[in-house]
Amino acid sequence: MAVSSTRASSKPLIEKRSIDYIPEAERHGRLLSQFTLWMGANLQITAIVTGALAVVLGGDVFWSLIGLLIGQLLGGGVMALHAAQGPKLGLPQMISSRVQFGVYGAAIPIVLVCLMYLGFTATGTVLSGQALGQLFGVSDSVGILIFASVIVLVTVLGYRVIHFIGRVASVIGVIAFVYLFARLMTQTDVGALLQIRHFSWSCFLLAVSLAASWQIAFGPYVADYSRYLPSKTSSVKTFFAAGAGSVIGAQVAMILGVFAAASANGQFAGHEVAYIVGLGGAGATAALLYFSIAFGKVTISTLNSYGSFMCIATIISGFRGHLNVTRLQRLVFVLVIVGAATLIALLGQHSFLGAFKSFILFLLAFFTPWSAINLVDYYCITRERYDVPALADPNCRYGRWNALGISVYALGVLIQLPFIATKFYTGPLVEAMGGVDISWIIGLVVPAGLYYLAAKKWHSAVPDQLILPVEQDTVDAQPSRADRLHAV
Repeated sequence: MAVSSTRASSKPLIEKRSIDYIPEAERHGRLLSQFTLWMGANLQITAIVTGALAVVLGGDVFWSLIGLLIGQLLGGGVMALHAAQGPKLGLPQMISSRVQFGVYGAAIPIVLVCLMYLGFTATGTVLSGQALGQLFGVSDSVGILIFASVIVLVTVLGYRVIHFIGRVASVIGVIAFVYLFARLMTQTDVGALLQIRHFSWSCFLLAVSLAASWQIAFGPYVADYSRYLPSKTSSVKTFFAAGAGSVIGAQVAMILGVFAAASANGQFAGHEVAYIVGLGGAGATAALLYFSIAFGKVTISTLNSYGSFMCIATIISGFRGHLNVTRLQRLVFVLVIVGAATLIALLGQHSFLGAFKSFILFLLAFFTPWSAINLVDYYCITRERYDVPALADPNCRYGRWNALGISVYALGVLIQLPFIATKFYTGPLVEAMGGVDISWIIGLVVPAGLYYLAAKKWHSAVPDQLILPVEQDTVDAQPSRADRLHAV
């Protein structure tokens, strides 16, 4: 009873923790919340648009669906492996990068991950602004500002509220998607669309890349939302709870996007939200669908903003030592993050679709090598044996800069350059690959292999077991030296 009371009282509405270790007494939650959070995060309009891109950019329905599913499973596996780290370490995802990059060196991938969060928040805000603009009869720009205000509020409240929003979003998302699928089936000859098959390796690989990149992009922050689970939570069950929620939610959304784009006769691009809602009807039904679209984006946009806050705090703490973030400081961080994303959304709202495709594929080059290095180190080299207190001290085990991790990471980024195909940059080998961006495959496989071979030979000393901070409750429960002498 005492433990239950302690845990109940340690769950305030406004989260008090930031990047610090979560003591066992404050651990709570169930694996079901991981499933609902990630399903809710994926049953949303941006996932629909991502799936639609497979058709908009030349693929047929049948092979696009297969390619997207393969990509979901590959990328979802990477994402779920990161999720399983949360309960064991009790830390946000990116702070564990100090093991592979050093306390200072971890700032290199973290800065790039912050840019990723900023971009995803901005692109999601564009679509949400369109939905709120239609719902309230205001301009898209005003809708963007309304949505940004909601994101600030939920992000400041933190972990518990985010999980609650995820549960609600998953229910609303399932209802909305079931209705939209039913309407789509009555308006479109789905069988005829599936019969049109013109296999193309470039289009097929594009579909795989779109889905895989969508899933892998969650890797840098997925453990942020599993770190409060009790440390004895099964890693395998955490893997399947988070991975299944994300893969199922994303695949359902992308299937809807594929069919919507295939039946749109060129009317989808540039009018994504309006076209999807138009499938469901008008009047009150349309208003409810616009609401479900905006609410669905609350979850993922909050995850992005919350992850940005964690990353910024991690960077600062790496150079300044231990960082206690007050609620006022949290608010300031979040206002800056969401403000920057909102500004980008306002400036780029009229060229969304093409920019989004380029963005998600280009960004993979910078964090797939990080993902490969982090997973190989955690599961194959250190085998979960981290020295968590040393992550806060550059003079301890992990040092300031880890030349091995940084070198493999830099090589992992550079080796992808010939295979990148975006508006920002196109590599010399892209044409030979049929115009498809396969850099994410190179960025996962090559750094993983190099780091494994190099770390086996040159990795610093690994602890015999996982070392966690000494929790105050445990210290208080132990008798003092004077008490022990008195007992003797």
